[in-house]
Amino acid sequence: MDNQEEFRYEKKFKILQLEHYEIENLIKQNPAIFSEIFYERQVNNIYFDSLNFKNYYDNLSGNAQRIKIRIRWYGKMFGLVEKPVLELKIKSGFVGKKKSFKLKPFILNKTFDFDNLRKNVLKNSNLPMRILELFNLSKPILLNAYKRKYFISANRKIRITLDKDLEFFRIKEKNNLFIDKTFDKDLRILEIKSSAKYEDEISKITQYFPFRIAAISKYVYGINFLELS
Repeated sequence: MDNQEEFRYEKKFKILQLEHYEIENLIKQNPAIFSEIFYERQVNNIYFDSLNFKNYYDNLSGNAQRIKIRIRWYGKMFGLVEKPVLELKIKSGFVGKKKSFKLKPFILNKTFDFDNLRKNVLKNSNLPMRILELFNLSKPILLNAYKRKYFISANRKIRITLDKDLEFFRIKEKNNLFIDKTFDKDLRILEIKSSAKYEDEISKITQYFPFRIAAISKYVYGINFLELS
């Protein structure tokens, strides 16, 4: 089912100089009183792009209007993917939104074949025709995973995610061995998210963090690491 969120405001921080527990302490000591919610889990994504890497170059250049196409799931990366979700992350200036579509289960292993995914998963998942047509012009580019923790402010208006242990794999349309990979154990990515109407509140929160805002995309970061473009 097509699920469209409202536009939300996001700020990202690329952190290399602090340990994970130090960052968590800074989050919990913030005057907005953040507490941990949910549980830490592994996030997995397959990113798709056009043959000429249009989405990559739009993100790299900071194009105000840009999109990311990915399939996301949680838990183990390889094997049966039971609850995949197709996400279109649409960016417009400093705000963005996601369109999400539930997909049929599929298996991710060395036999992964994009043509089979398109015919047996995408076409059988009740996707709008415009989404299916989008995949006719796309191919799988990057597979990544990371561990994520979740926090929310006392007023429930602001959310923070903290990511670590980033892994990146090259993924092709078929004949994958998944041995072309890289792992970044030092990088942490903190992201603050809220409805766009709370932009001023986010600015107050970030004043208490000793790191700078960074325009970082895991998709762009992974492609550059693996030198795929």
